[in-house]
Amino acid sequence: MNALDYTVLLVTLLGIAAYGMWRTRRQEGLDHYLKGDQNVRWGTIGLSVMATQASAITFLSTPGQAYESGISFVQNYFGLPLALVIVCAVFLPIYRRLKVYTAYEYLGRRFDAKTRLLGASLFLLQRGCAAGITIYAPAIVLSSVLGWRLDLTVLGTGLLVVAYTVSGGNDAVNLTQKWQMGVVFIGMAAAFVVLLVRLPEGVSPLDGLAVAGGLGKLNAVDFSFDVDRRYTIWTGIFGGLFLSLSYFGTDQSQVQRYLSGHSLRESRLGLLFNAIFKIPMQFAILLLGALVFVFYQFERPPVFFNSPAWEANIAGPSGGQLRELEAAYADAHERKREQIGRWLDARESGSPTATEELAALQAAHVESETLRSEAKRVLQEADARVRPKDSDYVFITFVLTYLPHGLIGLLIAVIFAAGLSSTSSELNALGTTTLVDFYRHLWKPDASDAHYVTASKLFTGLWGVVAIGFALFANVVENLIEAVNIIGSIFYGVILGVFLVAFFLRHVRGNAVFLAALVAQTIVLVLFFTQDIGYLWFNLIGCGTCVILSLFVQALFGGDSSPAPADSAAV
Repeated sequence: MNALDYTVLLVTLLGIAAYGMWRTRRQEGLDHYLKGDQNVRWGTIGLSVMATQASAITFLSTPGQAYESGISFVQNYFGLPLALVIVCAVFLPIYRRLKVYTAYEYLGRRFDAKTRLLGASLFLLQRGCAAGITIYAPAIVLSSVLGWRLDLTVLGTGLLVVAYTVSGGNDAVNLTQKWQMGVVFIGMAAAFVVLLVRLPEGVSPLDGLAVAGGLGKLNAVDFSFDVDRRYTIWTGIFGGLFLSLSYFGTDQSQVQRYLSGHSLRESRLGLLFNAIFKIPMQFAILLLGALVFVFYQFERPPVFFNSPAWEANIAGPSGGQLRELEAAYADAHERKREQIGRWLDARESGSPTATEELAALQAAHVESETLRSEAKRVLQEADARVRPKDSDYVFITFVLTYLPHGLIGLLIAVIFAAGLSSTSSELNALGTTTLVDFYRHLWKPDASDAHYVTASKLFTGLWGVVAIGFALFANVVENLIEAVNIIGSIFYGVILGVFLVAFFLRHVRGNAVFLAALVAQTIVLVLFFTQDIGYLWFNLIGCGTCVILSLFVQALFGGDSSPAPADSAAV
């Protein structure tokens, strides 16, 4: 990076943050701090909802996921449109009618205090961990770019987002997210253009897609019924449906975004905006990763994309072996590149040897990937702290190596803008839930608005400290985008089950659903640690187990079976 890149980066990030803090400098009580001025229109809601989900991890890790495993990860979102329609029809009207600050207030009205606290606690646990990962993701970028220690960059990134989130509350989150997403769209479009322009002469975009498809990177849909596979059309439709239902319907980081809408109609339109555009956006990001893969078929990629780790170890005792593997990989890559040319020529001319040339290309690709795997093994043996999966470094390596100056700064700003927007939503929601569902509910029910605003800022800051602490240990995960979804899938299913019981099973009372949720969460945790099941299935397992056990416990032990309270607004 040069002076131009740093200028673009700093002007973009500091300008957006300063704008949000300036626009929200006058806060008018607790309602305004937690919900904003509630004049937000559907476009801002839609972008804010999208920005909350599309963290830096999305733009840092997802292209690497596609580079390594293809675009099949898009199946993760197949259940999302239907989930958002259900949220618009069922969840949203109830929340707005009851004028709640958090989704868990509804559980208190429908069931009892302990069920409310259980739902809020599960949210705080999983979202606190996820916030740490979303802080860690952009810190990887800053560490790679500037050569700073990763722990110091985690602290710097975390403190920046905590500062403007605490100062401006919900309004600051909404206002900054709109501009941050604008930067994201511009930056990603620029990356697409550069990738297409940098293809070798004589290789068209369609040829590039053919190479990606021939090497298995464009297999978007898998109809397999194997439950061990992480991404199939069935995990996406069913597991993804329940994951999205819980995330958008019960996760306070999302609920708080659309509760700030001017009206029920505006909130619904904001959610439906995501129902229409979320899958195309994720597909585009994955396709970007597939194009990076194609680019590196013609330009030799690093043996290991985490270049600081590679350079540190190639100078050590295992350096000789690593250099030999690097040289062998370079030779294998050159042979593969030549084979790509032969296959494209045969394919274009309609030669009957095209099939044989493709098989030879696939064999050459396997050879190069085998050498890369061997290099990772040697590297990890030399330094146990190095994680063998380097997909999180793929996109940033491309950006820093091949993009022109100025655009490098913009793409770095994209990653940071996405990280700051998502983390600010999470910290805002964590602080709100702690204040409303614990502090005000249990300890200070009659304090002034000014006291609650101060307390909310304090809790938001404290959760920022927790997230930063978790981020310092986030390097134990292999792929960031998967880690966030795994954490969510462990807890989301049970939380969703509690809400579905609240909405649709009016005769089930608090004791039954509380016990069922505890047992269901225990079952999910046991399965996660003992069975090799695709993680999206845990959303369905947790939800279904909670609902079935709630019915069973209510029927077995009876108790209060009167209808739900009138103000609970059960469906």
